[in-house]
Amino acid sequence: MNRYARLVRASAWYDLLVTAPFATPWTYALAHRALSAVSGALGLGELPPQEPMLTLFANLMGSVVVVWSLLRLLRPLPVHGLYDGAARVLFACWQAYALAHGATGVLWGFLAVETAFGAAQLWPWRAGAKRVAPLGN
Repeated sequence: MNRYARLVRASAWYDLLVTAPFATPWTYALAHRALSAVSGALGLGELPPQEPMLTLFANLMGSVVVVWSLLRLLRPLPVHGLYDGAARVLFACWQAYALAHGATGVLWGFLAVETAFGAAQLWPWRAGAKRVAPLGN
């Protein structure tokens, strides 16, 4: 497996580990409590209270990202890295927007990882897809 495919797979593992707790209402309740505790202990601000609509959106995001992660783990194709890099740019934009509007500082850690994986996955595409070796090379 080439380096780019390993990168795609590494980003998928990260996403799976970080977002799986958001995929169900029960695991999200645990994740919300844990993130609230960490954020409070570090003085980074409070998470919004857990309510049904927030839980719904967390579950939707968690479910979609878990499925997307599994696809990239099973088929780490170069095009999956391209799309994941683009998605990370979007996620980073919305995380930065939330931070600029008073969201908890715990988001800074997530923003750093989104930016790093996004840049790493998009960089090989800067001069065209021919620079990214196909799976297996």
